[in-house]
Amino acid sequence: MTFTFVSNYINHHQIPLCNSLYKKLGADFTFIQTMPMEEERIAMGWGLDVRELPYVLCLYEEERECIKKIEESDVVMFGWAQREDLAAARLDSGRPTLRVSERLYREGQWKMISPRGLAAKYREHIKYRRKNVCMLCAGAYAASDFHLIGAYPGKMFRWGYFTALRVYSDEQFRDMKPSDGRLHIVWAGRFIPLKHPEYAVRLAKTLHDRGHRFVMHMLGDGEMAPAVRRSVEELGLTEFFRFYGYTEPDKVRDVMEKCHIHLFTSSRLEGWGAVVNEGMNSGCVEVVSAEVGAAPYLIRHGENGLVYPDGSYEKMEETVLDLFHNWDARKHMGRAAYETIRDMWNSDHAAGELLRFTRGLVDGKILPAKEGPLSPAPVIRPRKMYRAMMDGAL
Repeated sequence: MTFTFVSNYINHHQIPLCNSLYKKLGADFTFIQTMPMEEERIAMGWGLDVRELPYVLCLYEEERECIKKIEESDVVMFGWAQREDLAAARLDSGRPTLRVSERLYREGQWKMISPRGLAAKYREHIKYRRKNVCMLCAGAYAASDFHLIGAYPGKMFRWGYFTALRVYSDEQFRDMKPSDGRLHIVWAGRFIPLKHPEYAVRLAKTLHDRGHRFVMHMLGDGEMAPAVRRSVEELGLTEFFRFYGYTEPDKVRDVMEKCHIHLFTSSRLEGWGAVVNEGMNSGCVEVVSAEVGAAPYLIRHGENGLVYPDGSYEKMEETVLDLFHNWDARKHMGRAAYETIRDMWNSDHAAGELLRFTRGLVDGKILPAKEGPLSPAPVIRPRKMYRAMMDGAL
């Protein structure tokens, strides 16, 4: 079976899955990169030489060969390609096709009332609802958005990002967290409003005022970084913070391995949030906003992590304080988080399920997984998602 994945550019969030597909398919797998990576992403340590990856073709260098791959492959998966004409030609052919998307209406589902927006969604998605195409939902809120516009009925499945997997022996896992009497907290991401880096400073002030022993590790940079650093200094919290600036992905993981708690404070504008995968794989106890796309798929509240509702700072702070007060009773969630990634939400497992599923599509069958990647994506309205998580309805 020939399989082609089309997306804007390859990066460290996609390479593990692509490597797994290449390992299973060899030359029958191709990744088509439709545009060069932006300079900002390269500055963040995301850049790489695509010539080192044997399965990558660049549309802007080899357009004729790329189009031929899209036309002739048994299955094509379209991510964020920035070239809807390529997807349309494949979809019009009726041949097996997959689409990958995060949520459509991050700012709110009221956005769907836009006539211009609906016309675009019809051309890209709704008109193909009866075709041999399925939607892989990269985030738990995507299914509700596509359901709202009547696209992909009965053909939406859980998906996401699959970061590099690190596997530890029992002894390694037991020994990798510090035992210096302090809880180490890690926050990683761009310092921009949607990710709320200022929450980490507010939290640190509360922890300090209540006499808790901790270290706050902050990795990343961005427009809010100067203000965050200034707040730390003004509050007299400098000794409790470690700032790393933009950090290469492998080094982010090295820091996460030495931390007990991963704090992820993004708003609903965060489509997935791959650092949740990384924090879980590193054995951190996750404290994550339920509005983040990855949270409902990856986290079982109270078992392998903790979520808080509505992007609320107050609820987040309450959750972290409970961890500090009950650490011995809660720390097992770090191990459970690691096992979730090791056993289910990793690139090898996802690639295996993807190929099993697509072979079914080629034969005219839809064969979802029972759980995890490629299992049916539940359609739950955004305002009801947190309650569904609390009720175990996912």
